[in-house]
Amino acid sequence: MQDEIVKTEPHNLILEDRKKLRMTGVTDVDSFDESTVLAYTCAGELTVTGTKLHINKLNTENGELTIEGNIVSLTYIDQAPKSTGFFGKMFR
Repeated sequence: MQDEIVKTEPHNLILEDRKKLRMTGVTDVDSFDESTVLAYTCAGELTVTGTKLHINKLNTENGELTIEGNIVSLTYIDQAPKSTGFFGKMFR
């Protein structure tokens, strides 16, 4: 995982009635099923959770992704959490 996110293109999200999500700045989709879509964007790793999710459009050349379904949450993961303390150092 990168320590710094380098933006190469605009990253935008448009969520319509929690049913349709349009994104730009998408570089790849790692995995997807009816409840989770894991996408890599120029702003970090984005996890979309919900029910009955499906990908309508994916174009990594243009960086566009459209997801439809019942969208519950959008979560960015910029970098892995750094563990500190005794146990954090022990289990590295």
